[in-house]
Amino acid sequence: MKHHFVLVLTVCLLQPAIVGFLFGQSAGSGPRAITVDDYFQIREVDDPQISADGQVVAYAVTTASLARDKTRTQIWMVPAAGGEAIPLTLESVSSSHPRWSPDGKYLTFLSARNDQKTQVWLLNRSGGEGQRLTNTAQDVEDFEWSPDSTQLVLVLRDASPEELEDAEARAHGADPEDVDCKVKKEKAERPHVVDRYYFKEDEIGYLDRRRKHLYVFDIASKRMRQVTSGDFDDEEPAWSPDGKLLAFASKRSLPDPDRNDDANIWVVAADNPDKGAHLTQVTTNPGADRSPAWSPDGKSIAYVTQLEPKLYMFDTHHIGISPAGGGEAKVLTKALDRMASEPRFSPDGNFIYFILDDDGTQNLGQVPRAGGEVTRAIGGRLMVNAYAVSKTGDIAAQIATGDRPDEIFALRGGALTRITHTNDDFVAQVKVSVPEYVKFKSKDGTTVAGYLYKPVDYVAGKRYPTILRPHGGPVWAYYAEFAHLPQLLAANQYVVLFPNPRGSSGYGEDYAKAIYRAWGDKDYQDDMAMVDYAIARGLADPEKLGVMGHSYGAISTDFILAQTTRFKAAISDAGSASYASMYGHDQYTRDYEFELGPPWENTELWQKISSWYRVEKITTPALFLGGEIDWNVPILGGEQMYQAMKSLGRETELVVYPGEYHEFKTPSHIKDRLERQLAWLAHYVKADGTPARPVEVAPAKNECEKK
Repeated sequence: MKHHFVLVLTVCLLQPAIVGFLFGQSAGSGPRAITVDDYFQIREVDDPQISADGQVVAYAVTTASLARDKTRTQIWMVPAAGGEAIPLTLESVSSSHPRWSPDGKYLTFLSARNDQKTQVWLLNRSGGEGQRLTNTAQDVEDFEWSPDSTQLVLVLRDASPEELEDAEARAHGADPEDVDCKVKKEKAERPHVVDRYYFKEDEIGYLDRRRKHLYVFDIASKRMRQVTSGDFDDEEPAWSPDGKLLAFASKRSLPDPDRNDDANIWVVAADNPDKGAHLTQVTTNPGADRSPAWSPDGKSIAYVTQLEPKLYMFDTHHIGISPAGGGEAKVLTKALDRMASEPRFSPDGNFIYFILDDDGTQNLGQVPRAGGEVTRAIGGRLMVNAYAVSKTGDIAAQIATGDRPDEIFALRGGALTRITHTNDDFVAQVKVSVPEYVKFKSKDGTTVAGYLYKPVDYVAGKRYPTILRPHGGPVWAYYAEFAHLPQLLAANQYVVLFPNPRGSSGYGEDYAKAIYRAWGDKDYQDDMAMVDYAIARGLADPEKLGVMGHSYGAISTDFILAQTTRFKAAISDAGSASYASMYGHDQYTRDYEFELGPPWENTELWQKISSWYRVEKITTPALFLGGEIDWNVPILGGEQMYQAMKSLGRETELVVYPGEYHEFKTPSHIKDRLERQLAWLAHYVKADGTPARPVEVAPAKNECEKK
């Protein structure tokens, strides 16, 4: 059923001068350029959580250590009015997902301490040591407080035999570290028994029939009861204001949830005695409905909805609202034609806040509950990555700009103020290239936008070697946020191009779906148009061009190499070559069939979009990289391209990182990859005599190997 609303977008953008005021002293005044090792100096600030009374904000800070070759996350707290930030958890162990109890007495978080599974821990706001609250055989993946602060809803995946064995051994006093290594060894020796359509996922591996379900945990008694069950994954739980019901997202409407993306919003009683045998289906939209949020009066549920399931990832995500018991739904942001996510009601229930993806930014939007004019609570050329709303109406937000890493801000009484200074010392040390948001024309006249970084200490009138960096996704974009890689390249005297070609989010559904079933066509034209734009402006040296990308950015890199010889070097990091060989090997079988159809039915289309079949045209020296256990875009794609290039006698190299998924986690591997990328570009693009391969350092042994 379609609903039509008249919606007017009111833009209230922060001007650059105001953004600079919010972040304090302007970046770019530091004494030195950014280095590879500075990646590990930048601390990642995220997940702001404001207390119900609006007085304090908890947040997470993640630090990558080369010395330990590990990444750890710590919970901090800062007054919402500004002031000294203090750590709440130990630096020596990772803690994440901070959540205040609604009565304001406690802060809970997730942590895997003493070699145990990830559990919920509790801190008294008045002081004291953290106490472990839950003790499950499996990891706690998510949790939320009940409104009366007496219960938690937990998201748990059904425990595996190994996890049950592990829990039993620990309960009988076995050494946790020995148990952990023993169970890992035994698990590696057991066969994977697969009978699902969707059977593999990055960072998990082969999937069995264990599913994620909801459990209610009583704080006082520490007793837990299961409230959903079945061959479905139940996620994103949200308590009703009276604490009697739980809304959640789940793909339960069709016989096989693996074969579709038809998630809906469901409601179950929090005291349900039959593990969810009796549920209320709130939404019936054939597209995905996720991220439920209750209105303060308990009558409505807001959520993120997709209206055109056949478009799959290319479909715009909107904010919808439905009666909590089910019924006629409304789509509140349809006329906006921009991606929307993370809905939350204002305390009075009159508005719904959401993150708005628009024109290379993410702002905090708000729309009336009944529909109407969309405005921006936080706007401007910046990146709102996360936010939380207190009962007082105050907001804590995680915000970055192109020249400053994320920090936490408070929006109180209409005034936006930065309240953390986590990366101030780092910013004061370095020179930063402030990205320029530019727009230019593509081959067919389409207006395209992107971010352009000039080299540090740029000299007007001088042409520089230039790196094109296609983005991943494909339905994603480059945003007004700080990133180490373009700064590192700018520090090494490159012009850096971050285009948002067709296929990108933030420019409307038609713009995104322009590459539907046509990868490497219009997005290729748009990427190349930014190169031509930089040359026309006198910035880029047309004889010293390089291209590098990750994920779909690597796929785009391969497309580019097969269509032009303009580039002196290429780096393809986690890309695909022959999609037919990826079918059933990566995690995208459902995506492929939605968009392309089965490869045995649409062979011509599958071959058309595969760079593999044009590899003989590639003469550009190409470095292929990837993680050994990446099931998102497996290393197979890089191996195939490398082997073909090698067979053709081209200049090429393949680097495979052991134990790494799609997104690298080991600091020494991240450092190695950055150094290899710089060396490859310097050797082939700058041709400055730098060896194409840096000196390699042997990695340290892990704890199980030492034993």
